[in-house]
Amino acid sequence: MTAINDRDFSYPQAVQTVAGLLRAHPGPTVVLSHENPDGDALGSVLGLTRALRALGREVIAVMDVPRYLRFLVREGEVVPTLAQWPQGALAAVLDVDNNDPARVAGADLGTFSGPVVNIDHHGTNRRQAAALLVDPSLPATTMMVADVVDALGAPWSEAIATPLMLGLNTDTGSFRYDSVTPRTFEAAARLLSHGARLGWINDNLGQHSRSYYLLLREVLSTMEFLHGGRVVLARVDDAMLERAGSTWEDVETYVNILRGAEGSVLAVMVKDFGDRIKLSLRSRGGVSAQNVAVALGGGGHVPAAGATLTQPYAQARERLDAAITAELERVGLGG
Repeated sequence: MTAINDRDFSYPQAVQTVAGLLRAHPGPTVVLSHENPDGDALGSVLGLTRALRALGREVIAVMDVPRYLRFLVREGEVVPTLAQWPQGALAAVLDVDNNDPARVAGADLGTFSGPVVNIDHHGTNRRQAAALLVDPSLPATTMMVADVVDALGAPWSEAIATPLMLGLNTDTGSFRYDSVTPRTFEAAARLLSHGARLGWINDNLGQHSRSYYLLLREVLSTMEFLHGGRVVLARVDDAMLERAGSTWEDVETYVNILRGAEGSVLAVMVKDFGDRIKLSLRSRGGVSAQNVAVALGGGGHVPAAGATLTQPYAQARERLDAAITAELERVGLGG
């Protein structure tokens, strides 16, 4: 694989290189994304998969789609796991750094020896692939996939535009985050012109099961306001899920509720699995969730990041508190 230096990066050229490899590859394409997929992961996978299939290509889309996003997936369109790599396959890894096989879900990328295309917008991406399109300045990977669809010459349709809009909508917080630029709205307008169903997406995303609310009640009871209210933290464990009749999928959007606490600059949602914890982090006001996550062995974006610590919560909490304190001190909010 080839490492790409930022100084050598040309976005239009990278789009053409990625599209060229996808178009020229004679074998099947396996489209993958990250564990615990969000709207940008699913939207990227579906958008590229549908575009390639419209061109008559053989595509295997791999994702265990969470319940709250299944409204967008057609029956039989994706498979949850890949039993083995097909002969002569190309791997298209979307919305995740392909150099971290542990983050790629549904297939063992560490055993794959074929060409890899990586389309991603994470600042922690190490920029190594046969063909690479990485731009951390863009708020959603689906923006890049849309440009690749154009470069492929695939016929646009509502079926392609809608999942790409899903990713753009969710990763910008419905166009509320500071990552939104004029270019973001231009991309959204282009997708709308191709038939993207934005209202339908938001209506479906706004519907939750009864168990979602029962679990939310449990989670809100654990809320802590730390560092003078600048940090808000909540925790969820298996016992809470059992009482609510819920699943881990219901937890995915809770961190955004915590982020709404007035005066907070960092929201932390802790998934407590007993022997390990997973953190979802959201930040604002110059505070970097990414810095906190990286200090704990994770990664992500400045306003949204995550990490996994292989320790019980009681032990991991000290490390978490230290990372949060260091980041607040960096921006002059310590003490």
